[in-house]
Amino acid sequence: MKLIAKITDEDIGEKMVEMNNPFHRKASRGIVFDNEGNIAVFFKKNKNMYKLPGGGLEENESFEEAFIREVREEVGCEVQIIECLGYIEEYKTKSNYIQTSYVFIGKIVNKLENLELTRMEQDEGGERLWLTPEQTLIRMKENYYNLKASKYTNLYSTKIVAKRDIKILETYLNMKN
Repeated sequence: MKLIAKITDEDIGEKMVEMNNPFHRKASRGIVFDNEGNIAVFFKKNKNMYKLPGGGLEENESFEEAFIREVREEVGCEVQIIECLGYIEEYKTKSNYIQTSYVFIGKIVNKLENLELTRMEQDEGGERLWLTPEQTLIRMKENYYNLKASKYTNLYSTKIVAKRDIKILETYLNMKN
């Protein structure tokens, strides 16, 4: 499987520090297309952040199962996985935290009525948008310097997540062209 990128503190202009027995989280995320060629984007308006749908694996859940569940919760759709784009690693050395995410490409097979948002996602103003991949990348890059922290996540973590999703979309678009 292909490593898409390794995102570190240095990618957001911070110095890396030595980690000691870091917490390692496994996650799934990706690019979800509708029938018009738009992708699902999860916009957290209170953080001014556009992100791709995804999240951590729950107990005994595969990467594929987690992706399907996260899309149902954050996008309100059932999805069919088309391919695995690869994996991406995040090293948040100041938080002593490593996350490895498998990145999938999926296609909507059924739109559901409601999103299943967590309290955090609701408080951060989470909503689903449908944009072209190119529009999404432009918005992610434009908003990067105007990101905001929330009571749940600091600006440091938010910037790493934003860089991660920018890199995923850039990789996909470069592959496509």
